[in-house]
Amino acid sequence: MTKTNIHHWVDICSLDDITPNTGVCAKVADQQVAIFYLHPENELRSLDNYDPIADANVLARGIIAEVEGKRVVASPLYKQHFCLQSGVCLQDQHIQVPTYQTRIKNNTVQVLSPNQEAQV
Repeated sequence: MTKTNIHHWVDICSLDDITPNTGVCAKVADQQVAIFYLHPENELRSLDNYDPIADANVLARGIIAEVEGKRVVASPLYKQHFCLQSGVCLQDQHIQVPTYQTRIKNNTVQVLSPNQEAQV
């Protein structure tokens, strides 16, 4: 058998469970993922929940804003801004958190997750 990476969509919650312009945290493949519901765009964006500057899993509790034309989340601890599209910290472009593909399917929030344990 050969190990391979198989990506699959993981159901997180109903879209109705997320208040517009806020975030929630979900565990996906042993990783904390911060999922943000952007309104009025009706879009989802997801980042790693880990704030490397604060050394804490807090980004899902951050405030969504727009800075320099980019939708961002401001960390609740030191207030640095992470771009929701790229994960790059606007205050220090050398710092970046992973982003995740997220979608709405039948009013369910889903995150694309790699399954490292799949056998072929």
